[in-house]
Amino acid sequence: QVQLVESGGGLVQAGGSLRLSCAASGGTFSSYNMAWFRQAPAKEREFVAAIRRIGGITYYADSVKGRFTISRNNAKNTVSLQMNSLKSEDTAVYYCAADISPDWDPTQLRRYDYWGQGTQVTVSS
Repeated sequence: QVQLVESGGGLVQAGGSLRLSCAASGGTFSSYNMAWFRQAPAKEREFVAAIRRIGGITYYADSVKGRFTISRNNAKNTVSLQMNSLKSEDTAVYYCAADISPDWDPTQLRRYDYWGQGTQVTVSS
């Protein structure tokens, strides 16, 4: 059983930065496609960024492209999300997710097999 634990959320002013981390345990981290999703109050969970298990290929939602960077460290079993130039609309609970399938369809929520408990990010304007 894979366990994912997020950290690094908090309160930040608009224009500021935060770095989220997700620590994985209980599986073979290097074989998983990893992603970050977020969910704002009264809204559906939405895709933010993903990184493929092979080659470290990344993919971003248009709303965060150029501001957020996803990375992974297979030696430490972690995936991170560096968030810069934060906006009030980035306020949400951020979730780390793992997809154990060999192919890659990063934006599809239903493809992800394991989820963290989430970490709150609040951006004040």
